[in-house]
Amino acid sequence: MARANAPIDIPEVDALPGYPLPHERDILIGHTKTEQALLDAYRSERLHHAWILGGPKGIGKATLAFRFARFVIANPDRFGQQVAAARDLAVAPDHPVSRQLKAGGHPNILHLRRPWDEKSKRFKADLPVDEVRRTVSFFGTTASAKAWRICIVDAADDMNISSANALLKILEEPPQRCLFLVLSHAPGRLLPTIRSRCRRLDLDPLSEQEVGRGLQDLSGGSVASADDLRELAQTADGSLRSAITLLSGDGLAIAKGVRQLADRPQQLDLAAAHALADLVAARGQSDNWESFQHIVQIWLHDRMRRDLGKGVRDAHGIVEIWEKMNKAIRDADALNLDKKQVVLDFFFALRAA
Repeated sequence: MARANAPIDIPEVDALPGYPLPHERDILIGHTKTEQALLDAYRSERLHHAWILGGPKGIGKATLAFRFARFVIANPDRFGQQVAAARDLAVAPDHPVSRQLKAGGHPNILHLRRPWDEKSKRFKADLPVDEVRRTVSFFGTTASAKAWRICIVDAADDMNISSANALLKILEEPPQRCLFLVLSHAPGRLLPTIRSRCRRLDLDPLSEQEVGRGLQDLSGGSVASADDLRELAQTADGSLRSAITLLSGDGLAIAKGVRQLADRPQQLDLAAAHALADLVAARGQSDNWESFQHIVQIWLHDRMRRDLGKGVRDAHGIVEIWEKMNKAIRDADALNLDKKQVVLDFFFALRAA
């Protein structure tokens, strides 16, 4: 799983400082039905070689993928007594596979994600074809007859057309005793040919109680007041990652500011909008930028659902803003553009609409 020649001090893409990465976590928050579905499939007569785990970002898809991979590697005999008796996909923390994963990786697990660009000192904006082609050498190495090899694509939404076609090629001709776990925040946008070669399992957003429990479990104790925890869980909209991000920076203040300004765009307070934009775009405050993205997506989604109830014409303006904001955020991240202007443009677009 570890990336060859990767700089040691480079964090993993989407890492949250102070919190364990998905491959380091022993506990899965929620998703018991999806976990049971994977366990039942593994010990069934016919196991599909490729799975799409779908759902919003930050709800536990990668944690579940590594949990399943860890279980499969630790229990290679699908019809053995241990698998038959298993009630979930848990593997003891002191098991050799668990220790290897926590130490940085396992030779039979390939984790594909956006790589670090040493030249620009940033993570690449997409999952390039060269990364997906690592599957060729990964599946081509010699392994024992009982060994499983598992490829986790995290996330498939980051693939460009070349890398998507490269993945499709190997999905069409899968090696023996291999599994593909394809994570996607929006499975409907994947190539139809990729979707047709995978079984799909959609994960539901976490409940407010599960988000609160996840914050407590991952922090090792109390992280905020009861009122703040409740507001974090509500604002996170079922995403534990979003709740952590909101907690780490000025997320709650940004959430309140976005709602106050977006709910009354015709009376836009320019001074408040500039103050909020400065907070979001503050140097070194990546958590604030991520919180703003999440909060805006939730606000637009709720507004679209409300307006669609009135008719397509009423929702058209919000849909256009949704599309423009998604593009503006992608461009700002990929090209290092002015994030403050993206924030201000959101409120100006609402006022114009």
